[in-house]
Amino acid sequence: MSNATQARPEGLSAYIAVTAAYWAFMLTDGALRMLVLLHFHTLGFSAVQLAYLFILYEVAGMITNLAAGWIALRFGLTSTLYAGLGLQVVALIALAQLDPGWSIAASVAFVMCVQGLSGVAKDLAKMSSKSAVKLLAPSGNGGLFRWVAVLTGSKNAVKGLGFLLGAALLAVLGFDWAVLGMAIVLGLILVAVVLFMPSGLPKGKKGTKFSEVFSKSANVNWLSAARVFLFGARDVWFVVGIPIYFYAVLSDGTEDGNRAAFFMIGTFMAVWVILYGMVQASAPKILHAASRPEGELIRAARGWALALFVVPAALTVVVALAPAPQTWLTVTLVVGLLAFGALFAVNSSLHSYLILAFSKSERVTMDVGFYYMANAGGRLIGTLLSGLTYQIGGLTLVMGTAAVMVALAALTSGRLTDQTNEVSA
Repeated sequence: MSNATQARPEGLSAYIAVTAAYWAFMLTDGALRMLVLLHFHTLGFSAVQLAYLFILYEVAGMITNLAAGWIALRFGLTSTLYAGLGLQVVALIALAQLDPGWSIAASVAFVMCVQGLSGVAKDLAKMSSKSAVKLLAPSGNGGLFRWVAVLTGSKNAVKGLGFLLGAALLAVLGFDWAVLGMAIVLGLILVAVVLFMPSGLPKGKKGTKFSEVFSKSANVNWLSAARVFLFGARDVWFVVGIPIYFYAVLSDGTEDGNRAAFFMIGTFMAVWVILYGMVQASAPKILHAASRPEGELIRAARGWALALFVVPAALTVVVALAPAPQTWLTVTLVVGLLAFGALFAVNSSLHSYLILAFSKSERVTMDVGFYYMANAGGRLIGTLLSGLTYQIGGLTLVMGTAAVMVALAALTSGRLTDQTNEVSA
């Protein structure tokens, strides 16, 4: 027991270093998403074409998460973190090579490939950071939930700042200099992390079979299914629908109008994600996690999903009743989506805790990788539906689809069972 206690400070230093690197990564990830979305919209890309730009990003995330847990267990968590940061630097540099003279088809194909590389990078970094929590967090008095909530909440707050940073860089520096500047800064951070990373994380375990990636736990599988629908519900409006709607409402088509719209859209997306991250960090207190048994928290997942369902369902009705974009509708959407963000944050934070609670320490990287493969699958579905539903049925279909997906998340969350009653496979 004393040995574990003595080892904790060293492990905590490793956790802090991993988290700091993850923050830096997510700042560039959020900025890059906003840069790509707004830049290519101004070049005349349709809603569906904009969605295409992010498809390979999500597909790559699914594949990466499936393999990343095995890679981390086989070669160590630091290897996946360094690889994630390095690949993001390469992706940013590559994106600056885009030639304005290329056809739309060539531009879409090129950006899809670069975004795919960025997707690989993001999920390598994410899996490393989330797995570190399980291995290094104190286990008593809700410590695991608190550490998960702090990491996840702070990460999303940083990503929110990235949205604002991306919009600001696009307006001030232009696309090429913005991505090159981020590549330089992230490259310097990677060098610092490699040079000063303390020990405390697993170094790798030879003989691990790739087939062990797939979980035999019913709870892990049902939670992963719920994650698919939860994040699909968010991204169906978040990726294309709402930003393009706001652009249509806020910009008059002039260069100055575009610049002002960029700042306002970036500000809204940043505020949404920052508030979402703040609520995530507060989720243990909101749920009274320290004083509640695990079984109660498992049952709470369904109730919070049902509460979330109310928001997109109500917004669907409101948008359907509005004949055209109006000021009151835009205000209602802003307020409604902020409420969605708060409820979504509690759902997401609870899921992030449960996947670590359900996972055994010896296979945490693989269970977390499998779970975040489902997360990426949900984002992929949401991304595809975001452009498609907006182009076919506008915001009414976008919000209606989000409501259906939240309902499915509630249904699958209801299949989770108390861990103490689950028979080990």
